[in-house]
Amino acid sequence: MLIQILISLLIGILAGTFTGLIPGIHINLISIFIISISTSLFSSLNPILIIIFITSMAITHTFVDFIPSIFLGCPDTDTELSILPGHELLKKGQGYQAIILTCYGSLAAIFILILIFIPSILLIKNIYDFIEILIPGLLIFCSLFLISRETKKLYSTLIFIISGILGYLVLNYSSINQPLLPLLSGLFGSSMLITSIKNKTEIPEQKIKKPKIKLLKPLLGSLIASPICSLLPGLGSGQAAIIGNTISKTNKKGFLVLLGATNTLVMGFSFITLYLISKTRTGAAVAIKEIIGNLNFNLLILIIVIILVSGLIAFFLTKKLARVSSKIISKINYIKLSITILILLSIMILIISDFLGLIIFIISTIIGLFCIQLKVRRTNMMGCLLIPTIILYLI
Repeated sequence: MLIQILISLLIGILAGTFTGLIPGIHINLISIFIISISTSLFSSLNPILIIIFITSMAITHTFVDFIPSIFLGCPDTDTELSILPGHELLKKGQGYQAIILTCYGSLAAIFILILIFIPSILLIKNIYDFIEILIPGLLIFCSLFLISRETKKLYSTLIFIISGILGYLVLNYSSINQPLLPLLSGLFGSSMLITSIKNKTEIPEQKIKKPKIKLLKPLLGSLIASPICSLLPGLGSGQAAIIGNTISKTNKKGFLVLLGATNTLVMGFSFITLYLISKTRTGAAVAIKEIIGNLNFNLLILIIVIILVSGLIAFFLTKKLARVSSKIISKINYIKLSITILILLSIMILIISDFLGLIIFIISTIIGLFCIQLKVRRTNMMGCLLIPTIILYLI
């Protein structure tokens, strides 16, 4: 059994590396694929082995997925905020440092999760019934708060509403497979790729140098914001990072640490949320619930152990991948690379989500470009998830 556990762990780490490195292949997509084949292909496997695989894949993904976000400008919804400070460092030859900052944030988050998961269980048990009643109001408050942080509030509100309308239509009136893939890939991925092509971005030679890392303030903000966003549907690690940075203001490098920590903490708390209130906030949690139902405490302890082991391995793996990426990125024609990724992303969406998905992808890309042109934060486009969630709770 021990050998099977180790094999499941290692395969999960490899899968998480794959989903983290390849633009457009989000962990949610792999999780849904696992659900679809679990009744046939995995029916003979011990469910515990599948849980180990999913957990190690999910945690590894939270480390590795900053590499394409910072080096390629092609994030998913968990890393879109890393583009601005990450790309700024990349253009200064400090892309390796940007990855390392997120990496240390994620590693610190693992140990924070281990320290606080018992106290958080006791706290959430006592307050969730009260929070559940307030969810619509809290989501509206968070939305208004995020918009209020903008200097161009009118433009921010416009982007938030347009994205929300598109998200509501896509999620409620389309019958396409994986609607979030074309929606989020267009808003946060292709729009940035097209901008890089338009601006003829060139990447200088990267310096392999360890950054000065200050953890206290970024981790404090992440620690406060991540559990809140794990309890509220529609809020992801990007929103948690903004809230955390408001609570504990930090500089751009500190913000990358905060993003790394928040990304991993939100994933970790999604398993705690599944155990406590049977609610799923991530694709990994959805997959586990579909396969075994609700978690018991022993399984939660197993997941925490797997988070620790896979997180430690993912930390060193990501550092190695960041070093390799830093050495080759300046030697690659960045414009041709962006065009290639854009084409592959379009083909993937056409295959998975059909022609209607491609149309949604184009529309969401236009909105993403509009947001960049207006020079407002791209987190305002998370209205595509927040507005449908608010409407769901209000009607």
